[in-house]
Amino acid sequence: MNILLFIIMLLLGLIGSFFSGLLGIGGAIVSFPLLLFVPSAFGVANFTAQEVSSISMFQVFFASLAGVLSYLKNGKEHAAVIHKKLVIYMGSGILFGSLAGGLVSGYLDGNIINIIYGVVAIVAVVLMLLPSKAKEEGLAGQEISFNRTFAVMISFLVGIVSGIVGAGGAFVLIPVMLTVMKLPTRITIATSLAIVFVSAIGGVAGKLTTADIPWEATLYTVVGSLLGAPLGTWLSARMNVKYLRYGLIVLITLTAIKVWMSIL
Repeated sequence: MNILLFIIMLLLGLIGSFFSGLLGIGGAIVSFPLLLFVPSAFGVANFTAQEVSSISMFQVFFASLAGVLSYLKNGKEHAAVIHKKLVIYMGSGILFGSLAGGLVSGYLDGNIINIIYGVVAIVAVVLMLLPSKAKEEGLAGQEISFNRTFAVMISFLVGIVSGIVGAGGAFVLIPVMLTVMKLPTRITIATSLAIVFVSAIGGVAGKLTTADIPWEATLYTVVGSLLGAPLGTWLSARMNVKYLRYGLIVLITLTAIKVWMSIL
């Protein structure tokens, strides 16, 4: 076993999954650029964009699963309720979309995948900068209303993109849920993580059928994911979501800049 590879991939999986639990994302918005640049910088691996996409999707799957289990166990104490109807409608849309995207990704050039990621990151930043008008207090999960057709359509489109780049799609879904659907922040974070898990099922299935998967590195990353997500959900319930939101804006902006620099 390559010890340095193990340590680096474990830490990258932990970092990505920590933000997964903290912000309700799958973690790929963090792990994708890190997996693309950090292993090669340390000389332990030089992953292609397709391989990074595959590792990232497995990381998203296990990180979101660990985060959902943590929210189901402790979330109600902090109003971080998983809205089951939202998960059903948006989860079904993103599942089929991510399956299609995962199948398509195996036939795309690495630079195309990077460009798609960069464009989606910019869109996510713009959406996150829009003010949220959701009522944060006094809303139980079952009292929230939403347009079911819109929920399915937007989640399907997000799923296609997320399947291509190996992301769970929550870094796009969260801005939509906050600024367009006007859902409370903590419910959005918890629910989006459950939707990401459903998305990752389709994404992983697509990767298994078409992509080259570096299994050793993927296994180490998954181990880190199982450790980081519960820690992120624990901290998320105890922090001001306003600061988490703007922290995510900065993070997405920096990663988008890094990806665009590598392309140009």
